Amino acid sequence: MLEVLNTLLWGPGTLALILGTGAWLTLRTGGFPQRNLGWALALSLGREARRKGRGGVSPFGSLMTALASTVGTGNIVGVAAALVSGGPGALVWMELAALLGLASKFAECMLAVKYRRDGTRWGGPMAVMEARLGAPGRWMGKLFAVFALLMAFTMGALAQSGALADTFSAAFTLPRWRVGLVTAALALTILLGGIRRIADISTVLVPVMALLYLGGGLAVILGTLRRLPEAVTLMLRCAVAPEAALGGALGIVTRREALRWGVARSVFSNEAGLGSAAITAACADTEDPVKQGLISMTGVFFDTMVICTVTGLAICCSGTLGTADGAGRPLTGAALTLRAFETVLGPLAPWLIGVALGLFAFTSVLGCAVHAETTASYLLGPEAVRPCRVLYGLAVFAGAVIPMATVLQLADLANALMAFPNLVCLLLLSGEIAGECGRKER
Repeated sequence: MLEVLNTLLWGPGTLALILGTGAWLTLRTGGFPQRNLGWALALSLGREARRKGRGGVSPFGSLMTALASTVGTGNIVGVAAALVSGGPGALVWMELAALLGLASKFAECMLAVKYRRDGTRWGGPMAVMEARLGAPGRWMGKLFAVFALLMAFTMGALAQSGALADTFSAAFTLPRWRVGLVTAALALTILLGGIRRIADISTVLVPVMALLYLGGGLAVILGTLRRLPEAVTLMLRCAVAPEAALGGALGIVTRREALRWGVARSVFSNEAGLGSAAITAACADTEDPVKQGLISMTGVFFDTMVICTVTGLAICCSGTLGTADGAGRPLTGAALTLRAFETVLGPLAPWLIGVALGLFAFTSVLGCAVHAETTASYLLGPEAVRPCRVLYGLAVFAGAVIPMATVLQLADLANALMAFPNLVCLLLLSGEIAGECGRKER
């Protein structure tokens, strides 16, 4: 049943709605987010973005917390799977979808800061819907919060904990329950300190893990640099040609498959249009919604345009795409990424991929915890925050020991369902979004 629902909800219509919303916002704002990407990067990496005010979460800390939830195992596993299913052209469509996603991420995060509740550092799409859409906005906000809470527990606590247990049990032959127990204990210790502590930890861990992984990926690309022109040419040809015969284990991959897998991977990677990043954006100590929107949208750039691109190029340049395992099945997921890294890094590759997967999964656990406690507070009141943290910690342990198939299907379902009210809200408020951009440029 869940599989059927996910097939329907994540079909071409939903992906077209997500892309269409990004395209419409780009048109309405005159390309304001894309034209100001350089300024946004300067803002996010500048000294002012690291300053904490009375709330204790800097704009940079808010960005790192959002990245903690989006930069996950999918940046390693998901990109490889997309290339196997959609061919090299999927990477091109991933980049194009991310370019439009800049507008969606900017808009939802800018509105979240503008309409956070009662001048506090609390907000998100649900607060925007209540403030601007009247009576329909109240039930839309409730629906969004329910699905965001479900997503946080399934994708954040359960699925990422399961991925972390997979990684460490395979790499170091540790029992899954022991990995889950340590992960839950560490996570709960951090979570009980609240959003401020999560942001502080994310500010340290996210840049470290990203630079570690990017260093390995760039080494692979540089080590196979002679194949880069051929790989880029193949990506472009597969992205635009009606169909491209790739041979080997991949067989025939059509342009439609490249588009579908590239767009889907981009959406799942950076979550532009889903509304989750807006929850952490509202925590930032800033009084300028547009600036925070620009800072937050750089998450799309770092997540998809940098990390996912490095993964995709490393796989395509290494010549491992289409290779098979001992049973004759095409390599995919972490196994394919590992094989690509081994072509240059040799025995260092399993350690680098293992550590990267572990850090990506753990920071995703922390980032999604912010979504969980914020939506729980919205639905049940502030007194629900501490019990939510404890339950979240228990879910982290459970994720290491229970089967993942149903959990992942629930997470995909929650992602789709939380996207619909958020996208409707963005479309209805597109005029206001354009107005804010116009005032900033005058």
